[in-house]
Amino acid sequence: MILVTGGAGFIGANFVIDWLAATGEPVVNLDKLTYAGNLETLACLDGDARHLFVRGDIGDAALVDRLLAEHRPRAVLNFAAESHVDRSIHGPSDFIQTNVLGTFNLLESVRGHWARLPDAERAAFRFLHVSTDEVYGSLAPGDPAFTETHRYEPNSPYSASKAASDHLVRAWHHTYGLPVLTTNCSNNYGPFHFPEKLIPLMIVNALAGKPLPVYGDGMQVRDWLYVKDHCSAIRRVLEAGRLGETYNVGGWNEKPNIEIVRTVCALLDELRPRADGASYAQQVTYVKDRPGHDRRYAIDARKLERELGWTPAETFDTGIRKTVQWYLDNPGWIERVQSGAYRDWVNRQYGAA
Repeated sequence: MILVTGGAGFIGANFVIDWLAATGEPVVNLDKLTYAGNLETLACLDGDARHLFVRGDIGDAALVDRLLAEHRPRAVLNFAAESHVDRSIHGPSDFIQTNVLGTFNLLESVRGHWARLPDAERAAFRFLHVSTDEVYGSLAPGDPAFTETHRYEPNSPYSASKAASDHLVRAWHHTYGLPVLTTNCSNNYGPFHFPEKLIPLMIVNALAGKPLPVYGDGMQVRDWLYVKDHCSAIRRVLEAGRLGETYNVGGWNEKPNIEIVRTVCALLDELRPRADGASYAQQVTYVKDRPGHDRRYAIDARKLERELGWTPAETFDTGIRKTVQWYLDNPGWIERVQSGAYRDWVNRQYGAA
């Protein structure tokens, strides 16, 4: 049995589904179900006795303590986080509450549980914290990619809150001996991605005939990681990672945002052509850049490959085609996830269509 927090979000839900398919080991799934938590993503697990969903907050110590005592998981994997940079600029308080205070409360609950375990269970126990490359700050065009020893230089309320959570996890290992592992990943993409993020937003807006908003000049560079590759990396780190260590997880796919948008447009031109025969690229609209926008992220994932033998299975070309096709095949999921709150958010951020 493992306990997953944030398991109804994009990465967490993909992980839970992938974990059960790959291992069959039962999962207790704790999620607060904020705007980005979506139980419909987990619909394929309805009636599956191996999956127990519990709605709740990682900051609710009484609830977390009860789940740990009742289910005695051999590992806790923390995906729970507020994760959208733009939202953190408009409302940083939620990010501090969940990413900093929530992680602190979770660590304290887990530490108490771990300390009470019999020797053999205590030795086998793991706490795996899922984090982001954004904690490292921004790279110049010619700078080498982020390694695990790169200095933390977060530039947004979101990345600062995740940096703080990483530091807490490290401190709980070095101070209390808690057996922790940390992963820092690059930009994920794939099925079930909430349509405020770049790739799903471009797909959804393109199909709706809406503008495709691109910040600034569109030359911000990110490394792109297919979400199922991320899931396999986390499984491998949990299985064999060295205690107290950090592992960067990347897809070896550095690309500027405008190239991502044009690739999505080209795939849609092929798979779902516009009625007028024109390219979806005509809908690209450049908008004012967001404050403090980091120019470039790049992940060096060689430590993960060298120590644990992990490499991504998907290239960007194969992963992005699968992703676009998934959104074309699942219009109902898109329609239902686009709540009034989501539309209000998009209108406030990019302007009403």
